Amino acid sequence: MDQALQALHDAPNTMVMGVLNITEDSFSDGGKWLDPQAAAEHGHALAKAGAQIIDIGAESTRPGAKRVSEQDELNRVLGAVHALADTGVPLSIDTTRASVAEAALEAGASIINDVSGGRLDPQIPQVVAEHDCLYIVQHWRGWLSGSQGATPDADTSVYAGGVMHDVREELLRQVDDVLAAGVRPEQIIIDPGLGFSKPSAAHNFPLLVGLDTLRASGYPVLIGASRKRFLADAGIDPGNMAARDDATAALSAMCAEHGAWAVRVHDVAKSLAAVTMGTMWRTYANA
Repeated sequence: MDQALQALHDAPNTMVMGVLNITEDSFSDGGKWLDPQAAAEHGHALAKAGAQIIDIGAESTRPGAKRVSEQDELNRVLGAVHALADTGVPLSIDTTRASVAEAALEAGASIINDVSGGRLDPQIPQVVAEHDCLYIVQHWRGWLSGSQGATPDADTSVYAGGVMHDVREELLRQVDDVLAAGVRPEQIIIDPGLGFSKPSAAHNFPLLVGLDTLRASGYPVLIGASRKRFLADAGIDPGNMAARDDATAALSAMCAEHGAWAVRVHDVAKSLAAVTMGTMWRTYANA
C-alpha cells in the first residue's frame, strides 16, 4: 500500500465522506445525479465543499430497491471515477460486485465500500487483497424482505444478545473472513451498518453511543447516519431533508468527538463544520 493510502487509513482526525448516488431510487436523492454530467457536477461540488473522500454508488441499498444490471453499474461508476479524477479527492466505490470493484480500482479508485462486508460476492476480498486498497467492511445480515428481490424470511432486526454485542461480534466475524481471504488488517475500516437490519432509533443509537467500543477492536470506524429513516423515529421530520441534514451534522460532531474515522454524509458543508467542532472538543478534552 502506498504511503498516501496508509495515511488515509491512519488519519488522526475524523474525515467527511461525501455521498454521490448515481441511482434511480436511493432513499433521499434517487434520480438527481443519474445523468453523467449532473453526477460529475455534483461530485465536483462535494469536493469544493470540502469532502475528504467521495463515495460513489450506482445501486440503491434502500428497503424495496431492485438490483441494477452489472453493466449499468459499471457504466455509471466508471463514468464518475473518470470525471472526478481531476479533483484529487480519494474515491470510494460503494458496490457489492467484485467486477465493479476491480474495474473501478483499475480506473483510479482507492477504497471499496462493501455494504455486505464480503458476504454477497466472496471474490471482493480477493480483489481488495490483490489491489492493496482500503476496504470498508459493513455489518451485514442480508437484504430486508422485499429488497433486491429478497423473499420474506426470519426477522433480521432481532438482536438476542443486545444490538451492540451482536453487531460487534458478527462484524468481527466478517472481518475474520476477509482476513482469511488475504486482506491485511491495515486495509480494513469497519462500519456498524446503521439502518441495515436496524430500522429504529432503538437499534441505531446504541451503536452510535458504542462508538468507543467499536473503535476498541483496533479498526477505524466509518459511521453512515446521514438522512436515514431512524432519524424520523428519533423525532426528526421525515419529509424535511434540511432537518435530516441538521440532525446528521449533530451526530457527525459527536462521532468526531469520539474518534470516528469518517462520517458518510450527503450535506458535506454542514457536517464538515460539525466535525471541525467535534474534533476541537476532542483535542481539548484530551489535552
